Amino acid sequence: MNIYSIKTALADALCVKEDSNMIQELFSRFVTPNELLEASEVELTCIKGVGPAKARQIVSTLKLARALNTPRENPTVIRSPKDVFDIMRFTVGYRSVEEFWILALNTKNHIVWKEKVSIGTINSAIVGVREVYRFLVQRNACSWVALHNHPSGICDPSPEDIQLTNRLVQAGELLNIQLLDHIITSTDSYCSLKERGLM
Repeated sequence: MNIYSIKTALADALCVKEDSNMIQELFSRFVTPNELLEASEVELTCIKGVGPAKARQIVSTLKLARALNTPRENPTVIRSPKDVFDIMRFTVGYRSVEEFWILALNTKNHIVWKEKVSIGTINSAIVGVREVYRFLVQRNACSWVALHNHPSGICDPSPEDIQLTNRLVQAGELLNIQLLDHIITSTDSYCSLKERGLM
């Protein structure tokens, strides 16, 4: 999803030209696709010519653009870290704060359930081991994959990421719900702690 295709879609949805003042101001305030996707209706109404109705229209168009650019989750079998990345990159990779997600799997490694369990700040998300496994037990997960984003776009694990992963692995061993991998993602790249030998 690039800035030019978004500009065209918004211009069409709002029945204005791509070089109109409204579109120009919109893209001067929200420079990157990620900034635009995060824009709220309140922020959008600060733009000349954008009232509450047009703001809702812009937000709806952006949601549709995001949905159309999200790969279809078919099949939902997890065979590799790349599978997780392809499924989740546009769900969480663009976020401006860290989010921690759980992908619960059955015995055939099909995703049976996805859940965002924590929203943090620009560089951290607090994750409770007890809460994570409570969700997994409730969904009868046989195994699972942890995933969180790095808003910086740099997917290298921090010492805290490694420490959390080890605590989650230990708890999973006690409950017989194996943590298969912990993926750190952005929209463009990912890091698998399993592939790096960090779990």
